[in-house]
Amino acid sequence: MFAALTPLDWKRRAIKYYPKKVAVIDGDKQFTYEEFGKRTDKLSAALVNAGIQKGDHIAVMLPNTHYMLESFYGICQLGAVHVPLNYRLNAEDLEYIIKHSDSKILIVDEEYSHLVEGIRHSLSLEKIIVVAVEGHSNSLGGIYYEEFINQDFENASLPKVEIDENQLLTLNYTSGTTSKPKGVMLTHRSNYLNAANFMYHLNVKHDDVYLHTLPMFHANGWGGVWAITATGATHVCLRKVDPPLILNLFEKHKISLLCGAPTVVNMLVNEPKAKEVQITTNPRMATAGAPPAAALIGKAQEILGLNMMHVYGLTETSPFILYSEWKKEFDDKSAEEQATIKARQGIELAFNGETKVVSREDGEEVAWNGKEIGEIVTRGNVVMEGYYKDPEKTAEAIVDGWFHTGDLAVTYPDGYIEIQDRIKDMIISGGENISSTEIEGVLYKHLDVLEVAVIAVPDEKWGEVPKAIIVLKDGSNVTEQEMIHYCRSNMAHFKTPKSFEFVDALPKTATGKLQKFLLREMYWKGKIKVN
Repeated sequence: MFAALTPLDWKRRAIKYYPKKVAVIDGDKQFTYEEFGKRTDKLSAALVNAGIQKGDHIAVMLPNTHYMLESFYGICQLGAVHVPLNYRLNAEDLEYIIKHSDSKILIVDEEYSHLVEGIRHSLSLEKIIVVAVEGHSNSLGGIYYEEFINQDFENASLPKVEIDENQLLTLNYTSGTTSKPKGVMLTHRSNYLNAANFMYHLNVKHDDVYLHTLPMFHANGWGGVWAITATGATHVCLRKVDPPLILNLFEKHKISLLCGAPTVVNMLVNEPKAKEVQITTNPRMATAGAPPAAALIGKAQEILGLNMMHVYGLTETSPFILYSEWKKEFDDKSAEEQATIKARQGIELAFNGETKVVSREDGEEVAWNGKEIGEIVTRGNVVMEGYYKDPEKTAEAIVDGWFHTGDLAVTYPDGYIEIQDRIKDMIISGGENISSTEIEGVLYKHLDVLEVAVIAVPDEKWGEVPKAIIVLKDGSNVTEQEMIHYCRSNMAHFKTPKSFEFVDALPKTATGKLQKFLLREMYWKGKIKVN
């Protein structure tokens, strides 16, 4: 009576119970679950005809369109492995990933085909499938997606594939900011249980309308590609993050749920149109990817009426391992206090396994006092199988059965975990540990600050000291001395940045994470950072 845990079974369920319900909205196009199911089956049949078998890897470089959704189901129901590619990477990284992943076929959006042109000759792909996009041309050759899935086959029936829940479902590559990207091996089981967490803790219901603001290539849309289908809810695709369009879609499609990194939240609250629109659906928005400032959460709830939910995880954990659970007792707290609570990473989710904060000296769990700092570690149902073809990096990350996240945190008396910093981002000045995220949280409360990154820079006396790099809001004119005075009035003097720099933009990954290493490199070139 055993049935393998696989999110693919949710497509069967959705078609069975919601065949005529709108499953996917993509611009002017809509598909019911019945239609969506037929399109994914046609993709599967075409891939079988092209020689794809169970265990084969297929790379997919598509934005958040219905084609990307179809590829997850059409590829994986064959027992093949979906390899989502970040279309914001450079050609060198894409070449490495496509080769390293052993992908046999590439499905690519026409807008991003130019990224493959220069490396095409070095790839040993058996086939390239191109999704046509108006206003763009295809110089890669290959076959267009619609032509590919609408071929006439003598035998179009799909093979019956026995799924082992512990086999690979997706191979997701990390951003590779300081080294070559690593291939995170995620199984049917880990994806299933992560999506179950997504459904339960984000309160996903049949009537939800979910906006794919978050890139689907990022940890499989945090599990949204599976969880929304599981409940028979509606996927609304979004090709690019466009704040005015997102605000329009809230009302046009009655969006009730979305996910995004803090940088996306910041874009929405600072969009001029945000003060004009009336959002009646009170959408729930999950944020993760970087520790969000309490001030930012407060603005999102006040200006847009979003019900902010904070989750935490990594690609290596499928990705959810913590969420900031809301308790009834918090309802009576002030808006500022509520935002501060929601900024914490929180507690374990129901289906992921065990997560705790441990001392980096002896490996013992830190005291639940909100003060003792340690590293977040986790084990259980959602942790990756390892890094693809990289046993050494796997052994570094998973020690004695625990995955080490590299995030420094404290645990409060109620068990809620709060990140203080990445290990590499913690500032050690004159023997004092200073959290860069704590300083950023204070600076985000300043009315003129749009974005901020705090890093350590070398200092002859203290070894290193905090430096704040700030993007100001349009029309703002704040001096360095004014910012120093503001910080000294709102935090301990030793934590106050010793210098401030005002810039037009901060470097970020495709999913909105600050790339602090790029900022640090400017100041540490030729010097050794000891921590």
